[in-house]
Amino acid sequence: MFESLTEKLNRTFKNLRGRGRLSESNIQDAMKEVRLALLEADVNYKVVKRLVEDIRARAVGQEVLDSLTPGQQVIKIVNEELVRLMGETGHELNLTGRPPFVIMLVGLQGSGKTTTAAKLARHLRSKGRHPYLVPADVYRPAAIDQLRTLGARIDVPVHSSTPDRKPEDLCKEAMGQSGADTLILDTAGRLHVDTALMEELVRIKENVPPTEILLVADAMTGQDAVGVAQSFDELLDIDGVILTKTEGDARGGAALSIRAVTGKPVKFVGTGEKLDALEPFHPERMASRILGMGDMLSLIEKAQTEFDETEARKLQERIQKREFDLEDFRNQLGQVKKLGSMEQILGMLPGMGQLKQLKKMKPDEKELVRVEAIINSMTREERRNHKIINGSRRKRIARGSGTKVQDVNRLLKNFAQTKKMMERLTRKGGGHGMPALFQ
Repeated sequence: MFESLTEKLNRTFKNLRGRGRLSESNIQDAMKEVRLALLEADVNYKVVKRLVEDIRARAVGQEVLDSLTPGQQVIKIVNEELVRLMGETGHELNLTGRPPFVIMLVGLQGSGKTTTAAKLARHLRSKGRHPYLVPADVYRPAAIDQLRTLGARIDVPVHSSTPDRKPEDLCKEAMGQSGADTLILDTAGRLHVDTALMEELVRIKENVPPTEILLVADAMTGQDAVGVAQSFDELLDIDGVILTKTEGDARGGAALSIRAVTGKPVKFVGTGEKLDALEPFHPERMASRILGMGDMLSLIEKAQTEFDETEARKLQERIQKREFDLEDFRNQLGQVKKLGSMEQILGMLPGMGQLKQLKKMKPDEKELVRVEAIINSMTREERRNHKIINGSRRKRIARGSGTKVQDVNRLLKNFAQTKKMMERLTRKGGGHGMPALFQ
């Protein structure tokens, strides 16, 4: 989301790093570049003005001018001010007290409310809660069907809503029938904020007092998302925002502006189309990403959630016993894919966002599919002992996987080399990494 902004800021900071001392003139020039970068990222102009002035005021102080590493000190100040702008700390859902809790999702049509409702339900269930999805968009029968389908995929119950009922009645009925501890209301949207939409949302709020009202806003709309947030907040007093489609070409203006303009925090960000692609919003981690410093904490948390610790121990034992085979690799490949796209994973690693080579060389996700197809085309015996795969077997595997014999040869060669390396690392006390076989 912040690729362009990150690139421009890093170019500015690179110029600062090359100086032994900074003058007020140097800092003023840098702040002009920062201001331009933020405006091009579609950050609200009032927010930009205030942020740049706060950075400049701190940067021209003696602490920076007398520092041995003034460029790094300015970067530190920018990082701290970005964190402050976005809310200092992350904000959890306020689900304390006596259940059932009601989370009311609101927003414009096309912002991704229905999918976000399912993502949020999956997130809450992973935290030990028992969510219940309530389709309250009676104007689009497809929305009701979509939520039922999504609910079935994540094994979360969905209320039996029908288009002939009033939304407020459906929500009130769900309160008495669900037996769940958390209700998620998927309300209707419009192409724009209008009186009818707002009156309906007010009626739902009055009939089923929500614990949290969350605005689902499309990050692709930039400053428009901030205006939408203001309109919903004035009438409904929202508790926070979920930004969707942050994995696309959004310039980041909404994420940087919403808290400063409305005073309401961004609580979650949607990072992809899959139902596990919803992350709690952490201002300090987002600021780190913006400045090209990566986000290792989020990557570690995601890995801890997706990876099975027991299976990981078994894998290490197999490596130590020299039993690691292509079946083990295929299973590990599936685990890695759960973390997201390779581009997303690399983007969380410190410094990776600043590598020009990486920007030109986008990881080929199709190569992962190709490797998996080759392994799946092998017999169980072949996966267990790759050394028995002779020329005729390689031709059969290539035909079965829709690849070329050269692709099979490359995989087997790389696998043999990787296996030796992993065994060597394990003997030295390492062995936790999974080198790629598809480079």
